Amino acid sequence: MTAKAKPHKPSEFESVLLAIAGHDLRQPLQVIQNVHDILCRGLRTASELRLLQYGQSAVERLRDQLDELLAALRLCESGKRVKLTSVRVEPLLQQATYANKVAALTKGVSVRTVPTCATIESDALLLGTVLRNLVSNAIKYTLPGGRVLVGCRHTDQRIRIDVYDTGIGITGDQIPRMFEAFTRFDPARCDGLGIGLFIVRQAIGILGHRIDVASTPCRGSRFSILANQAERSE
Repeated sequence: MTAKAKPHKPSEFESVLLAIAGHDLRQPLQVIQNVHDILCRGLRTASELRLLQYGQSAVERLRDQLDELLAALRLCESGKRVKLTSVRVEPLLQQATYANKVAALTKGVSVRTVPTCATIESDALLLGTVLRNLVSNAIKYTLPGGRVLVGCRHTDQRIRIDVYDTGIGITGDQIPRMFEAFTRFDPARCDGLGIGLFIVRQAIGILGHRIDVASTPCRGSRFSILANQAERSE
């Protein structure tokens, strides 16, 4: 599957949404987090601790959803200002796995990154966003005890960045719809907004890369980004 996305000029409405999400919504969220931290300091009964854990989970879920919205809005805003440069892939792979470390440990999913010296023509910020979303998605749809593997392959003058998982997989009829905004095939497993893969598709389109998907239900999936290899300097 090749992702094609035409970045559009952000409207004034989108700019206002970005300002609201970045400031007005984060302020009360931080207040809630501070109050929660204060309550956790005292001695609590088992039932109270359980309620506090539920509250912390809700705060983290809200923060994650807010981050997703901000990422989508920023993507629209910066779409026409991207200039491709030489980007080392391995640091971005390491950052993507580190950003999802807590989620993987909590769920009991093993995440491994294969070392690589690959360098591609891309944008580190957008590509980092893509990789974080792909690794996060792989963890969400992989059962406890499963594995996620992130690495690279050289194909002619191109580099293929792969995110493998041993998750629940995707059926053939779901693949064409999976990059649409607010698509969630299994809400019971994922409580996000369903815009992670939409962000991936938009970013890939802006970068001029290609994304391929291969999956077998009940066995796992492979998401691959194909990008041009950067020219080696003297």
